[in-house]
Amino acid sequence: MANSEFAMHIEGVCRNYAEGLKHLRSSGSEIDAVLLHSGSQQFYHGDDRGIPFQSYGHFLHWLPVNRPDQFVLFQPGARPIYFQVIPEDFWYEQTIAAADWWASEFEIVRLAAVSELAKRLTAARIAYLGGHTQLALQLNIDKGGINPIALLSFLDFQRAYKSNYELEQLREANRLAINGHWAARDCFLGGGNEYQIHMAFLDACNILEEESPYTNIVALDEKSAILHYQHKRRDPAESQVLLIDAGCRVRGYGSDVTRTWAKDSAHPVFTELLAGMQNLELEIVNLVCPGIAYPELHSAALHGIASLLNELGICDASAAQLCEQEVPQLFMPHGVGHLLGIQVHDVGGRQADIAGTTSLPPAHSPALRNTRTLTENMVFTIEPGCYFIPMLLEPQRNQPKGASINWSRVEELYPFGGIRIEDNVRVTASGVENLTRQFE
Repeated sequence: MANSEFAMHIEGVCRNYAEGLKHLRSSGSEIDAVLLHSGSQQFYHGDDRGIPFQSYGHFLHWLPVNRPDQFVLFQPGARPIYFQVIPEDFWYEQTIAAADWWASEFEIVRLAAVSELAKRLTAARIAYLGGHTQLALQLNIDKGGINPIALLSFLDFQRAYKSNYELEQLREANRLAINGHWAARDCFLGGGNEYQIHMAFLDACNILEEESPYTNIVALDEKSAILHYQHKRRDPAESQVLLIDAGCRVRGYGSDVTRTWAKDSAHPVFTELLAGMQNLELEIVNLVCPGIAYPELHSAALHGIASLLNELGICDASAAQLCEQEVPQLFMPHGVGHLLGIQVHDVGGRQADIAGTTSLPPAHSPALRNTRTLTENMVFTIEPGCYFIPMLLEPQRNQPKGASINWSRVEELYPFGGIRIEDNVRVTASGVENLTRQFE
């Protein structure tokens, strides 16, 4: 890791926070500094077993430490302070390795307990960002300074733009994920069940399940029509289709990649649909450039799906008629993608500006998570899908919207579930960088 890339990243984060404090003061709030809290360890109810910990996103924007009760203090014009809390403990490993490439950008103050923090906070008016309101009050932070909306709106909006350091982590997270996806494909083609495919992915990426940026979706056949399918069936598999949505995390930054595979024995129309969806996904990626509103990409996905439904005899009406009747939404009920970074569904996707003004998705696609206008160094997913979901389709059998659906063909395709193809992309000055495909 080059110190210079991270140093430039921290310089940019400091600039954003200084501007964010100015923005906060313009709204009438007098704040001199910001204290970021990684979060506190949570436990299962009635048990002493800890829930796998995940640091707060805005904390991870500062430094790659995924540990509870760590703090960063920012004051404009001063070097950021990392309060490294390392309890004395013989039950658990508490050491935190401070690599020079990031530690050199902070003043590091080591504490044995969170209770020592209060006396170290000398700024008069501090904003607290984090999830432990009671702790903030114990630190004598005024209620108005706890997660102030004006500051969070500013920071959320700016998180969409990635530094070179952040892009480096996202590229590596994609490289690792692609290794996992090839291993998953091979396991599937060799007759593996969902559990075995899941384990093949983790092993190829050299990660524990809790180190994944999200719960892997490993769905065979009809289960691939459940968008966030969560189980890992262990029974012997004689499957025809695999949909795997799985990523890797590198220094807090996660990839989010989906691939769908079908065996030669799958329904020929499904196989053609899969090829069409693979082409459609790349066509949408190639539309990416500065100045386009993200909902335009979603509209292109809906139109492309409508064309495939018509061409393959799944629906009888023209693509234009299907779009007018909102039939493609029955086959793709989700948005075509979302912002990506420290959080898989990253913050600020529906913000129109730094003030937090909401830009709603089109009424015909309420699940769309990103409504931003594309700007250089934004990173997001492109993930069109086409699914045969009885819950959505069957109620339309005797309705006007269902009149154009070839129900006998749909019934043939129900057992094959669905298709999703997903890449992670970055907006460049004139077009797009596909962070995923460069490693395939």
